[in-house]
Amino acid sequence: MRMPAVSFRSMEQADLPMVHEWLTRPHVAEWWRPTPTLEELIAEYQEWMVGPVDVLPYIALADAMPIGYIQSYVVMGAGDGWWPDERDPGARGIDQYLADGTRLGQGLGTAMVRAFVERLFADPAVTRIQTDPDPANGRAIRCYEKAGFHAVREMDTPDGRALLMVRDRPGGGLPVA
Repeated sequence: MRMPAVSFRSMEQADLPMVHEWLTRPHVAEWWRPTPTLEELIAEYQEWMVGPVDVLPYIALADAMPIGYIQSYVVMGAGDGWWPDERDPGARGIDQYLADGTRLGQGLGTAMVRAFVERLFADPAVTRIQTDPDPANGRAIRCYEKAGFHAVREMDTPDGRALLMVRDRPGGGLPVA
């Protein structure tokens, strides 16, 4: 089976019902907890759009069809108990999921993460990308490993126990001039 080209577009308010429906699917809801109501999702999205840009949400596309959700954020100063010791302004965090549970385990998630990492590293200010899957989520951990991430340590986060995984900028984590 041919691996489709993965691209991204900024999430729009019109995408929220679709994204909410994805969040209720068992393979997503198992790890993306708690599942917000549509009203909570709308409120969170509107907060992102009016304040300083903390989270940048995207719809992942394969052959121009929506296949999932992915977001990035600046790790330093994320707030709400997230990463209080981070001092690298170039570190970015990511979170994502595929919408269709029947597409899991076929390399599509890895292709999505790889393409997004490439997109983030296109910004010379980005030094490192990190993610924090549940230590029991073996599928996500394997996906991240295949996309070049390595495990650093288990830790407690505001969402519970997580495995911190990172991928440094090629060439040692220093910005490209």
